[in-house]
Amino acid sequence: MMITVDFEKRGSVGLCEFLTLSLKQQIFDGNLAAGKKLPSKRTLAIHLGVSVITVQNAYNQLIAEGYIYSIEKKGFFVAELPSAFSEQRQGHRHKPLCKQIRRVPTTKPIEYFADFSSNSTLSEKFPFNTWARVMRQVLSTNDQKLLHRQNIQGVLELRQAIAKYLLEFRDMDVSEEQIVVAAGTESLYSMLVQFLGRHKLYAVENPGYKKVAKVIEQNGATHTPIPVNTDGIDLKELQKSKAQVVHLSPTHHFPTGVVMPIGKRLQLLNWAKDPRYGERYIVEDDYDSEFRFNGKPLPTLQSKDTFGRVIYLNTFTKTLAPSFRISYMVLPQNLVEPFRQFFSMACCQVSAFEQYTLASFIEQGFYGKHISRMKNYYRTLRNNLIKAILKSRFKNATTIHEEEAGLHFLLRVQTTKTPEELEERLQEQKIRLPQLRNFYYSENSHFLAPSGESIFVVNYSGIKKEQINQIIKRLEKVF
Repeated sequence: MMITVDFEKRGSVGLCEFLTLSLKQQIFDGNLAAGKKLPSKRTLAIHLGVSVITVQNAYNQLIAEGYIYSIEKKGFFVAELPSAFSEQRQGHRHKPLCKQIRRVPTTKPIEYFADFSSNSTLSEKFPFNTWARVMRQVLSTNDQKLLHRQNIQGVLELRQAIAKYLLEFRDMDVSEEQIVVAAGTESLYSMLVQFLGRHKLYAVENPGYKKVAKVIEQNGATHTPIPVNTDGIDLKELQKSKAQVVHLSPTHHFPTGVVMPIGKRLQLLNWAKDPRYGERYIVEDDYDSEFRFNGKPLPTLQSKDTFGRVIYLNTFTKTLAPSFRISYMVLPQNLVEPFRQFFSMACCQVSAFEQYTLASFIEQGFYGKHISRMKNYYRTLRNNLIKAILKSRFKNATTIHEEEAGLHFLLRVQTTKTPEELEERLQEQKIRLPQLRNFYYSENSHFLAPSGESIFVVNYSGIKKEQINQIIKRLEKVF
């Protein structure tokens, strides 16, 4: 059983220190019994989404203090604690040994009437009956492959199904050997930083999806924010930054909704292949490309890449359910074998049973039908929400931008209220509506709201159509 550590409770404690203290606590509580073999440094690092050096330093500290020991070529093991510790464990079962861990004060979370910050789809739209039928079909095979350990890239059948899907719906001609399946995009980011190197400088979009930068930091690498303009990332600033890897979402940028035009895409590919600057890579996040409401989905950067510089990422979480932690990436052909060698000792984090079920779900056409249904549902939901805004009492003070693709749009509001006052009023109305300013790394951004305006990111994928009228009434009290 893999070790779990909740880093959200670490407060101001460093990652390495918190990991060390957490492992001590689990050993003291008996959850990690004497003689138990611990995961390898790399395996635990991938599982926890931290750098290998963080795990290595934690293990070294535990060895120095006598909590664990190592055997050459065999691994790390939990040490037998003295009897005094056993007696203390019995007498103080509910008292934490690791008092140094600063507990984050817990407050009762606000129960929002409507949450526009979530990028998850509605769980009740998940095709439970169809999924259950496919699960039973997979189980009925009684195939022992369901129980086998899978290599780092995941089940072959799922990778084949993904490759076929990408060819049919995204015009991407890739092979199953280029595909890597993982438990969420955060895991993919962690693997990429470890694989491409912590010494590299990683560029992120400003404004942008801040979790990417957090994962880069947790894996011991450095990132730099690059402004996003009305046609995508600023290439001049990217060139000046001397970054070697850039993460972006050209098809539908989050949170601005900007779509990068073909001319700029070709310039970006030229940036990546320029031989004067060594190996540069583009990490293309295509997270909600399925939900483009006008016309066909735009071509991916990966489909235009002839130099092996684009790493493509996507996820099933956005289209299936929030708890559905299956994501994948497509590596350039020249990186496939080096990636396999680098992670030769690791295994895929997603259960084989889930992977085989998803593969069958895609192969039988159920996934494509589900996407079509969801696309129609969200088109109607978006239209109803926008119509309600345009009929509201604050309609003359608002402008809507970038509503034709993806599951969010920008709402620009003319107001004399400060951002802090707006946030307070929204909380009073139990509406969670993030401001675009929350996604800035710095104020070097084209999308900064001028004085007298505020810009909101309206991610409508988690609301219900029957809530819309009440949502508008509450927003009228805010604006």
